[in-house]
Amino acid sequence: MSKNYDIKVEYLTRVEGHGNIVVNVRDNKLEKAELHIVEAPRLFEGMLRGRSIFEAQHITSRICGICSCGHTLASIQAAEDAIGFTPSKQTIELRKLLLHYETLDSHLLHIYLLVAPDLLGVKSFVPLISTHNKVVRRALRMKKTCNDVCDILVGRHVHPISAIIGGFTKLPSVGEITDQLTFLYDMRADMDATVELAATLKFPQFEREMEFVGLVSDDGEYPFLMGDIGSTDNFRYPKNEYKKVTNEFIVPHSSAKFAKHKRESYMVGALARLNLNYDKLHPKAKAVAEAIGLKPMCYNPFLNTAAQLVECVHALEESIRILKELRDRGVNYSEQIVVGLNETNNIEVKAGEGYAAVEVPRGILFHHYEVDDKGKIVNANCIIPTNQNVNNIEHDMKKLVPEQMEKSEEQMTLLMEMLVRAYDPCISCSAHFLDVKYINR
Repeated sequence: MSKNYDIKVEYLTRVEGHGNIVVNVRDNKLEKAELHIVEAPRLFEGMLRGRSIFEAQHITSRICGICSCGHTLASIQAAEDAIGFTPSKQTIELRKLLLHYETLDSHLLHIYLLVAPDLLGVKSFVPLISTHNKVVRRALRMKKTCNDVCDILVGRHVHPISAIIGGFTKLPSVGEITDQLTFLYDMRADMDATVELAATLKFPQFEREMEFVGLVSDDGEYPFLMGDIGSTDNFRYPKNEYKKVTNEFIVPHSSAKFAKHKRESYMVGALARLNLNYDKLHPKAKAVAEAIGLKPMCYNPFLNTAAQLVECVHALEESIRILKELRDRGVNYSEQIVVGLNETNNIEVKAGEGYAAVEVPRGILFHHYEVDDKGKIVNANCIIPTNQNVNNIEHDMKKLVPEQMEKSEEQMTLLMEMLVRAYDPCISCSAHFLDVKYINR
């Protein structure tokens, strides 16, 4: 019996931004499987031109309300690279802590509110309030903890205040370090319960052999903030050669650019990081990965959510480690930057090009700035994780549909939605392409 599908999901739910799924099958033959990104372009690169590098992080943090800390740190990293400034060890550790907080916050939001409803057989998070009330309360409690510790560290989570070029305008007091540790110690029990819940969930079975891209380093650390660009196909590039990896191109049905490396597509995100850096996970995180049967190489994109859980455990334990070391060593408050009338904060400014490669929750993020001798941005380029992933999602769809042809159209629609949600896309951030057509020219 031949199957025919006409699937069009307009405004996919439980993702950030607006995207449509289009799948057409005629007589068991796949004719089309596309992810349409229909957001208006954001044009943040244009907003940066002519602006000071010292205000860039406040602009780019507005690219995303979920990854605003990651964009802040990428902006700072690119600016510091452009002017040749090297941050202190304490500053680097605090920036890593900030990324861990954002990773925890974003991953927990995705696991509980966006993916769990699919795996528990409901349409949204709301029905779980009555059927899984303890789970809902746990999710909200963990989310609040992430917000609280981030507020203490940088003033607020969405659009952080105190992280700037050169360091921080406010460093945590001894009491604030203790408060953060207390919050994180208390989160451990909820994290253990989250792992127990995840072990009971069944993810769709699907594999597509693919390339994974993310940060790699030689220092024994699971890299989020610093390192080279690595690939599971054994390629490695310094961050200033990011365009050799991304190779952006446009397609008619998307306002987000697509990307590819040596193959037709590649994947970034938690699963990519785990496949690249598994041996560098915190021992507790590695134990969780082993317990749920997640190990490299894993080619099931649905298990990106499971990889996010492993990273949650890693981020929690690494955050505790950083705070304990900071408490025991003592904070060097002489590094705290007092912002005055001089926006450069006595940092020497010179012309140059700067590059950033930072792992945000959804994958590797690139910022590239060209700066003049007055510290003004002449040109900027930002390549977002989701616009690196949309091409890979489409190739997953093209393999998955023919393999699941026995499903009803309703079942197939849900499976396509779950596939896209597994990537945890930030669709608004990904829309950077604007096609301008001039009439009568």
